[in-house]
Amino acid sequence: MGGLRELLEPYVDRGELPGAVGLVSRDGRLEVEAVGSADAEGSAPMVRDSLFRIASLTKPVTAAAVLMLVEEGRLALDDLVAPWLPELASPVVVRTPSGPVREVAPADREITVFDLMTSRAGIGFSPAGTDLPAVRPLVTELGQGPPQPQQVPAPDAWMAALSRIPLLHQPGEAWLYNTSYDILGVLVARVSGTPLPAFLEERLFEPLGMADTGFSVPASDLGRFTSLYRQGGAGGLECVDAPHGQWSTGPAFPSGAGGLVSTADDWHAFARMLLAGGALDGGRGRLLQPESVQRMTTDWLTPDQRADAEPFLEGQGWGFGGSVDVRPRDPWHVPGRYGWVGGTGTAAHVTPSRGSAAILLTQVRLTGPTAPEVMRAFWTYAAGAGAG
Repeated sequence: MGGLRELLEPYVDRGELPGAVGLVSRDGRLEVEAVGSADAEGSAPMVRDSLFRIASLTKPVTAAAVLMLVEEGRLALDDLVAPWLPELASPVVVRTPSGPVREVAPADREITVFDLMTSRAGIGFSPAGTDLPAVRPLVTELGQGPPQPQQVPAPDAWMAALSRIPLLHQPGEAWLYNTSYDILGVLVARVSGTPLPAFLEERLFEPLGMADTGFSVPASDLGRFTSLYRQGGAGGLECVDAPHGQWSTGPAFPSGAGGLVSTADDWHAFARMLLAGGALDGGRGRLLQPESVQRMTTDWLTPDQRADAEPFLEGQGWGFGGSVDVRPRDPWHVPGRYGWVGGTGTAAHVTPSRGSAAILLTQVRLTGPTAPEVMRAFWTYAAGAGAG
């Protein structure tokens, strides 16, 4: 069997990807390959430290930030969020998910931190589709969907708009995607009294040595920043954001759900911390207690919730910030494997039982919640021959 380069290069050769960076680590062995180019024009080669918009790989980072505040006693998982997020006090729920947004009833209870962490706060993208009346405003008023950091209002205005959208389900009832983690980003800022970018930099990125991770790319690093594409109507690739585009300046709304830019090695530093139960490399202390990492990587969904979330989770569960494998449905599924996929063509997972991490960064947006062929091939490789 060939190596990681042999796996990734055919996707570049066929024009499906301009380039990619793949990383597989296991038992102290590391394999990293950068293939192709940073853009479709081939103006610069892809390199190991190329910068990517990692989209929903932001979610595990946000979950870790919340757990830091929990460990400090500044909030608890079973706390109501209303004291910090008064916009979510006294929520109302549409009477039927497909019904009009004006037909609502009071929620059975208020939203907790745990509801947000498990993506069961009652608001977000439904596996049933985006055409539901209570889901459409998430796109039109909140800027949910493919990340566009310069198109989203500042947190207070965003929360005010959110307060006018009814819940789709009762809190705790159903798994819904994405919005909970943007809310959690606001929660971290309000509880800590520190803007989310500054909190993450001080508490996570600096201790972990994640020097290339943030919500924008400095001018000095734009030469390493990849272009972002989507599938075009004629089967080609259309550029949707260039290096000097939406991530070249800081956003008004730093998205805890999908706003970060990073590299394969930076996310690997975060992955190593998770695999070490919250400890830093070299015995330099710890960022999280083992119990917090265990909570983060535990499936909290019921069997019915997992089944309802099938289009996104494909039979697996959800922890804090990412999916958790509960059964080996595909070759790469290992019970306890934790991680997630970003809509900009990124994926990152850790498998605690094997001490392994697998990170794939591309710059072609997904066309839906189903992972593309290149990710599935990469996951299969990482579960088998990758890094031994």
